[in-house]
Amino acid sequence: MMADPFELAGKRFHSRLIVGTGKYRDFAETKQAVEASGAEIVTVALRRVNITEAGKENLLDFLDPARYTILPNTAGCYTAEEAIRTARLAREAGIGTLVKLEVIGDQKTLFPDVPATMEAAKVLVREGFAVLPYINDDPIAAKKLEEIGCVAVMPLAAPIGSGLGIRNPYNIRIILEHARVPVIVDAGVGTASDAAVAMELGCDAVLMNTAIAGAKDPLLMAEAMRLAVEAGRKAFLAGRIQRKLYATASSPIEGILQ
Repeated sequence: MMADPFELAGKRFHSRLIVGTGKYRDFAETKQAVEASGAEIVTVALRRVNITEAGKENLLDFLDPARYTILPNTAGCYTAEEAIRTARLAREAGIGTLVKLEVIGDQKTLFPDVPATMEAAKVLVREGFAVLPYINDDPIAAKKLEEIGCVAVMPLAAPIGSGLGIRNPYNIRIILEHARVPVIVDAGVGTASDAAVAMELGCDAVLMNTAIAGAKDPLLMAEAMRLAVEAGRKAFLAGRIQRKLYATASSPIEGILQ
């Protein structure tokens, strides 16, 4: 666990790793991976996973809501209306008002539809939801969503499930420089070093699913991601040395016998 917690929607969390619950073999493996990751926030796609129908195997039978903060998301929604309806369904199911807002604009790239995301965010914020919008690495969009009242912004590192890592760290740095809400990198993380880079940039947290669920050994990768997020955060707090073109001796040269 990290020594410095981050605050999201008025609640403190000690783990800065947020994990998804899709693509695992079964709910039992999902539970094991979440435990290995050390995550306290777990996101769930309402349109893909049964968490509301009585009598069927339920993800929440494996992930105790008293232990984990369940973050329902609107994955699979292509319009603002669909996303709003899905968020309302989560609230009616008793999951709460925290919601990861995804409005996808294209089936091939799965890039977000930012105008539709803003449209949905305005409605959901007005209705009392704590909204975490998934967006491009666009500083202007991030600022506008913060001004709408979103409790965090979630810029992508790369396309969902691509594993390409952070493609544009400079845009992420600009978002961080201007944000007054938590910045959580979402989508595109492929391995532990990608997560560490996100944290070294100063991001408040990292969200991932495929990088863990799609690994040859999901449980081992979950542990690796936990350690990477912790290491990246500590490196950010410690402060890296300046990059230089030429070498600098590791040992002082003053006082050396001639």
